[in-house]
Amino acid sequence: MDVFVGQEPWDSPDGARLRAAQRAELDARYGNDDHEPGTAPTAEDVPLFLVARDHDGHAIGCGGLRFLSPNVAEIKRMYVETGYRGTGAATVILRQLEARARDSGVLELVLETGTLQPDAVRFYQREGYERIDNFGPYVGAAQSVCFARTLDTGGDTYADR
Repeated sequence: MDVFVGQEPWDSPDGARLRAAQRAELDARYGNDDHEPGTAPTAEDVPLFLVARDHDGHAIGCGGLRFLSPNVAEIKRMYVETGYRGTGAATVILRQLEARARDSGVLELVLETGTLQPDAVRFYQREGYERIDNFGPYVGAAQSVCFARTLDTGGDTYADR
């Protein structure tokens, strides 16, 4: 499947629609709307937001970067519509996030997902992310699962571990 990924404003209509769909899915999985520790991401703290589109231009997924320090960024709002899961779209989004993070001088990407998202846990492990202790606002959050990956500073898309 061909997937085209480009940077868009956080509040673009397609980005807002995708984030709302992600939120609805997570609300249903967790049975409430209080399942995200810490400050919810905004346009101000997620300056890099990507939207993936299929060959017809339909927005099918998204992901963003929240820069935590000059060398560390957190992946936020990684999401692919259910009908496009298993097509490789999530991997394309993730690789673009990694490349753009590396281009910005980021050496490590971190992320948080949840205990009721085993599909996300498997995805990140398959893509080379390693489980880490919960960081920042996720410390002590029983439903949070955190991962990290060190980015290669050379020409490869990501570091081999």
